[in-house]
Order: sequence, then structure tokens, then C-alpha cells
Amino acid sequence: MQSPIDLSSRTAKIVRKFQQLRRNYFPCNASLENRGHDILVYWDRYKAEKVKINGTDYYLQKIHWHSPSEHTIKGKRYSMELHLVHVSKNYKIAVLGILYKIGSPDSFLSKLTKNVETVGDNKQEKKIGIMDPREIKIKGKKYFRYIGSLTIPPCTQGVIWTINKRVQTVSRHQLKTLKAAVHDSAKGNSRPLQPLNHREIDLYTP
Repeated sequence: MQSPIDLSSRTAKIVRKFQQLRRNYFPCNASLENRGHDILVYWDRYKAEKVKINGTDYYLQKIHWHSPSEHTIKGKRYSMELHLVHVSKNYKIAVLGILYKIGSPDSFLSKLTKNVETVGDNKQEKKIGIMDPREIKIKGKKYFRYIGSLTIPPCTQGVIWTINKRVQTVSRHQLKTLKAAVHDSAKGNSRPLQPLNHREIDLYTP
């Protein structure tokens, strides 16, 4: 039950009983950290920001980016993937993923560019003031959902993954800025695709 996997509407189970993804976020103080393998943003009061999945509240803990994307759609890998990591009160994990291709700048990432450029050393942290997670746009109403794992050690399983089907855009400059800030030996920070192992993929659609 490891992640990431390849997603395809041809193999997914279509769920017509549409459940809109409800996010209840608000602005609060945030910090940015260079973890060496990625750039991380976390909020000081994350327990007040949540998403509801299958009747359970999952609280936004942090976000980070992978380049190239970890998940693929019909075998296609995209330029970047954003993960919004949520944790419930009983420590269950749910991750919301957004895929990006090269195009117009991402408005939320534009607000972070200068801070990312100044956090160039591994493990360096910086307080970045009030950030509004509602400014992370999720376009489109269709999304994939399956049970997988974290994609970095310890690769904990039982994670509820929700991947937005609509691919959004990020500029080449924004992508270059994120890559330049990460000082490790890898060309990318994406885990290879993992076997599906008979897991079910749901595609929620209106």
C-alpha cells in the first residue's frame, strides 16, 4: 500500500455520489523550512485549519513540493506536485495533492518566492508572517482517492490520498527557484511509482 501510484480514469471506479472537498482554513502565522530534500511551509496554529473526509476532521499541518510530480496520470509525469499534509486527532493522515505543468505562475507560490530564495541552507528555518492557506487554489471538481503511504521515510501506510484531477500551472522561474533552494545530490525529490497491488482507486466526479 505504498505511494505514489499511476492514476487513470480508465481503471478508477467512478463515484457519482459527489462529495465536494470542503476546506475550512484561515490565515495565521507560518514558517518556512529547507529540509534539504524539499521546501516546507507549516502553520503555527494548524489545528484550527481542517478538511473533512468521510466525516472525519483532518487538520492542516504542513505543505511541501516535489519536482517532478510523484503521482502520474495515465503514465504522464508532470513538472511539480504540491502536498497538503493533514492529521486527525487520532493521528490518521490525509494528504491532498495538486499536480502542476509549466505555464502561468502559481499565485500562492509567488508570495513565497523571495523567502524561498533566502532559505538556501539545509535545515534553515524562517518565520514568514501571516499566510492564508485558502490562497492555495484547487481548480476543478474531479479528484482521485485511494489508500497509500507517505512518500518519504518512514513511508507510513494507511494514508488517505486525494489527488485533484485538474492539472494546474507553475512558471519555469518558480520551479527553478524551488529546485535551486534544495541542496541535495538528487536531480529531483520524487519517489518512484509503486505497485498498485489490487488497491481500488475512486474518481469522484459530479
